[in-house]
Amino acid sequence: MPNPLENLSGPGKSLKKEAPDPNEFAGLLRSGLARLKDARNTQLALESRFDLAYNAAHSLSLAALRRHGYRSGNRYIVFQVLPHTLALGPEVWRVLDKCHNTRNLDEYEGLLEVDERLVTDLITATQAVADALQAKRP
Repeated sequence: MPNPLENLSGPGKSLKKEAPDPNEFAGLLRSGLARLKDARNTQLALESRFDLAYNAAHSLSLAALRRHGYRSGNRYIVFQVLPHTLALGPEVWRVLDKCHNTRNLDEYEGLLEVDERLVTDLITATQAVADALQAKRP
């Protein structure tokens, strides 16, 4: 069976082959876990918690992709390939997809509309990424 990550790599495609770097992986993991912990701090503004959880999810998802020997050409692809990098299903990547779109509306149009439910779902999805990433550590 063809490797889905291999199919997405090459000239003009979303992924580029690049040897894994243990130091980069460790840094992405450390950053992602720290941000995830901080996102749980209910003393922070909901928008700050959203930013922390989203960036934690991205860092951890990128760590999974880098461990497989690929680098992404855009932020979104790291969430799309979670079924292939960490065997995570739609219950995780659909939440991350929604949050990616929410983040883009904030970044590019200044429209950040988050509620407690979205932040809670994002933290839960990000924790699933963290758990899967740590369970598959070499």
